[in-house]
Amino acid sequence: MAWGEGCGQRGRSAVSPYCSCSCPPRLLAQRQQHSFGLHGVACVGTEAHLSLCSLEFYRANDTARCLGGAPAVVSCVPSPLYAASSGQKKQQSKPQGEVRVRLKGGAHPGEGRVEVLKAGTWGTVCDRKWDLQAASVVCRELGFGSAREALSGARMGQGMGAIHLSEVRCSGQELSLWKCPHKNITAEDCSHSQDAGVRCNLPYTGVETKIRLSGGRSRHEGRVEVQIGGPGSFRWGLICGDDWGTLEAMVACRQLGLGYANHGLQETWYWDSGNVTEVVMSGVRCTGTELSLDQCAHHGTHVTCRRTGSRFTAGVICSETASDLLLHSALVQETAYIEDRPLHMLYCAAEENCLASSARSANWPYGHRRLLRFSSQIHNLGRADFRPKAGRHSWVWHECHGHYHSMDIFTHYDILTPNGTKVAEGHKASFCLEDTECQEDVSKRYECANFGEQGITVGCWDLYRHDIDCQWIDITDVKPGNYILQVVINPNFEVAESDFTNNAMKCNCKYDGHRIWVHNCHIGDAFSEEANRRFERYPGQTSNQII
Repeated sequence: MAWGEGCGQRGRSAVSPYCSCSCPPRLLAQRQQHSFGLHGVACVGTEAHLSLCSLEFYRANDTARCLGGAPAVVSCVPSPLYAASSGQKKQQSKPQGEVRVRLKGGAHPGEGRVEVLKAGTWGTVCDRKWDLQAASVVCRELGFGSAREALSGARMGQGMGAIHLSEVRCSGQELSLWKCPHKNITAEDCSHSQDAGVRCNLPYTGVETKIRLSGGRSRHEGRVEVQIGGPGSFRWGLICGDDWGTLEAMVACRQLGLGYANHGLQETWYWDSGNVTEVVMSGVRCTGTELSLDQCAHHGTHVTCRRTGSRFTAGVICSETASDLLLHSALVQETAYIEDRPLHMLYCAAEENCLASSARSANWPYGHRRLLRFSSQIHNLGRADFRPKAGRHSWVWHECHGHYHSMDIFTHYDILTPNGTKVAEGHKASFCLEDTECQEDVSKRYECANFGEQGITVGCWDLYRHDIDCQWIDITDVKPGNYILQVVINPNFEVAESDFTNNAMKCNCKYDGHRIWVHNCHIGDAFSEEANRRFERYPGQTSNQII
């Protein structure tokens, strides 16, 4: 049938709570000039498509055209994701008292584990009684369409921390998930293996038509080709491989609709380039959250490449699943303490560069170094095992510790001033990755001993106890004061993860020259913006607030 307008008869609403509906008076006098296709449209508000609503079509030669009405008009609030990508101004603030909702761990826009904000802290939702109506409320609250699927059983990966809601029962018309009847959660009610998730219906943007892969062994890998030029004059070209890495590859895989990036490749000589040999984009630098490469910073019309030739062009290997590492922040807070360790016990640590630079000029073997020690427990809560980037052939044997280290840089330990200046750092750069412990239903797969395979299985964690060599920050030269302890996992994004925003952990520290108080430890994305501001203002608070 030919498309026509819908009759906007008064007293009916066929749009979701996030759209406004009106019949402009200026159109009333002109209604006879319009061709109407529908009338009597009556929606509950939970339908995924207008065709699912109760409605009537106008028949041919129907003379009663939209009596008492005018063309229906809607004005929709876009998801901030699309508003930001199209350069629109930030959408108006939500109704006062509405609690924010976010999605985490999804391979595609509009899908993920549902997390809600309560008392300044993000937490998950238990999947008991989780259904399509509740999922649709989440999708609409985030500015997407209705829900395509309500997910249970932590299918988008497990969260870590609080579980805020359980047994959510929505009609589908609520403005916020918090407006739905729900049960306040207790520790015995639910576990993170029951975290709820959603897949939302999305608007068509067409960004996937501006990019393609070539030369790969499957549709999930290949040299990245992008389309430039306007309609009728566009052409395909390659991307310069300079500085191309995991974050850029994540955006390319997302734009292609292929999930996460396993690898971002700067050389693609082993893939057939086909007929496309021109490099049309260079200097690409992404944050990793963009919807398309066009939204990333890159050089303008002038392409600049340090290495020329089609062999040094960008490529990707994409995957539908990825790992997700998180540090157990509560354990850091519980185990932190100061040790004055004699120099004669630190030869091995000095050999592995685990001490501050001033230790090189110390009067060995006399004297001591002051160390801030704490345990580090790194969990893999994603949907794929975390494996080191380097192959076994390039692992480094460390005689002092008696095992191979598989990553040159895996974790940064830093002491920062309130303005972010680094005053001390841990040099535990290399790690031997293994499954120290696992959840009850998960078996260990990786072990460092006897040149074993290294990695962290989904549902397992790698524990470095506080009493292990180099599990510290050398604070010998740090003056008394208020500081921030920061730990960052996978700081250079060497290995792909589903979420990098939770790789940093921060704690407030107060050091009086003899003792140290470490508290308020949290994962970087665990707090609301206001709670993070309060955390950053900590150094200005009084000491009686230290616990």
